[in-house]
Amino acid sequence: MNSNQCILIADSGSTKTDWVLKQHDGEIRIQSAGLNPFYQTEKDIAEVLQREVLPLVAVPVDAIYFYGAGCADEVSSKPVKDALTGCFRSAGIVEVASDMLGASRGLCGDEPGLACILGTGANNAVYNGRYNVRSIGSLGFWLGDEGSGSYLGKTLVVHFLQNELPDDLKALFSQSFPELNRLSVLESAYKKPFPNRYFATFTRFIGAHLSHPFMEQLVGKAFDAFLEKYVLKHPESKTYPVSFAGSIAFHFSTVLESRAESKGLKVGKILKSPMEGLVEYHSRIETKES
Repeated sequence: MNSNQCILIADSGSTKTDWVLKQHDGEIRIQSAGLNPFYQTEKDIAEVLQREVLPLVAVPVDAIYFYGAGCADEVSSKPVKDALTGCFRSAGIVEVASDMLGASRGLCGDEPGLACILGTGANNAVYNGRYNVRSIGSLGFWLGDEGSGSYLGKTLVVHFLQNELPDDLKALFSQSFPELNRLSVLESAYKKPFPNRYFATFTRFIGAHLSHPFMEQLVGKAFDAFLEKYVLKHPESKTYPVSFAGSIAFHFSTVLESRAESKGLKVGKILKSPMEGLVEYHSRIETKES
């Protein structure tokens, strides 16, 4: 890395964005709201940047590497790139790529592997040590995202509304969410923005009661669905280590490891965030290219 080079790295999911401003004399860490062009316009994204990020970046930025949910290709990522370019005018390099590529680089570095995201949403990819070469695409919150926080929360709420929870869990859930009912859930699901974030909030309840057999089975079934629909369909799944990033993978790692190993998978890393690996990756790349 050039001694005077200042790079800004972002790892953005639908709920939050982690930022690291990397300078020769240290790092500054920032957290902002999630930035997802599937749900937000360029204007929305620029407002978050101006309100939550720019005030904390006191030096000119030379390069930005942004990895985000909803940034699947050049067209879909354009609102994010345009917002970043407009807000950080000193940046000569602004690269926007998928959060999946960020997870792969953060988890695997320069080595090939199979990388997965289990956070608010879910994703997967086979990685060759620099780029993702294949992914079995999730169909998003409404049609897929098995194993994710939004999927787990949605499954739990449906069980509650359809009177399928055991009596003890039902009583605890009612105490924790006294205002929740069919109409309030339908409004949050179909009328309010970010239904995926809404349902993901219920994973805190799941985590608090994971020792309950019903809850452990709920999480296990969700991870089984993710592994079967996405991971096991890759021929490399039995030879490459399978690594995971995201809050759900991290907080439910015991269940995840058990389910993965039962299917003959070799589990690599399980990290809450791929950011540490991304900082190392880009510091190495900048050094090689400078």
